[in-house]
Amino acid sequence: MADLFAGKPLINQEGKELDGGDALRGKKVVALYFSAMWCGSCRQFTPKLKRFYEALKAAGKEIEVVLVSRDREAEDLLEYLGHGGDWVAIPFGDERIQEYLKKYEVPTIPAFKLINNAGELLHDARADVTERGKDDAVALFDEWVEKFPAN
Repeated sequence: MADLFAGKPLINQEGKELDGGDALRGKKVVALYFSAMWCGSCRQFTPKLKRFYEALKAAGKEIEVVLVSRDREAEDLLEYLGHGGDWVAIPFGDERIQEYLKKYEVPTIPAFKLINNAGELLHDARADVTERGKDDAVALFDEWVEKFPAN
């Protein structure tokens, strides 16, 4: 996964630019979270995703969420990123945002997509997190790892 993002910027919650390869190195699961602060459905899903993410991190699971923001201003992206877990984001205005919206067929937000090392879509996981993530986040993660091994 690190190779897919190597040399490409991501930002953390403080707005600090990171090398995407370094930020994602060693992660078994990487998910793209398409969302925005202005989106009501997103604001309902984000706390669920945050709890799911934090449960996995507490259990030592190697997952990273990359926020692909549909926010209209850079300040909104940073504010919204602060409401999530300790995620990273594609910087505001980056051309990858539009590229990924098309590539991963995201007509509406929120969307939560698992991708592999080659950047191929593995699974649309929003329903998994909503329906099963609260009850046993670790079992769901382990199921993803078994079903979609890293390559």
